Amino acid sequence: QVQLVESGGGLVQPGGSLRLSCVASGFGFSTYTMRWYRQAPGKERELVATITSAGGTTNYLDSVKGRFTISRDNAKKTVSLQMNNLKPEDTAVYYCNAFRRMSLGWGQGTQVTVSS
Repeated sequence: QVQLVESGGGLVQPGGSLRLSCVASGFGFSTYTMRWYRQAPGKERELVATITSAGGTTNYLDSVKGRFTISRDNAKKTVSLQMNNLKPEDTAVYYCNAFRRMSLGWGQGTQVTVSS
């Protein structure tokens, strides 16, 4: 069965860093575009970052450009999101998603809280 398991969230101060990881299983990970989404309370889920199957192309939400970096390791079936210079507005539950023509599945999310 398809499984996506996020980890790495936590509480950090503004300006701090976190590295989120998503471990995939149950499907051909290396053939899927991987995405990180986030959702804050009372807000719509938004796409944060995308990486193509071979890792050659990445895209980011404007508000995180220059601060976040998405990467993947197809051998380990893992996609990561390095988050630097975190801001309070980055507080949200972060989810990973596998996509190829259609969404394959979602993880349960990992909570990121940025607060003084």
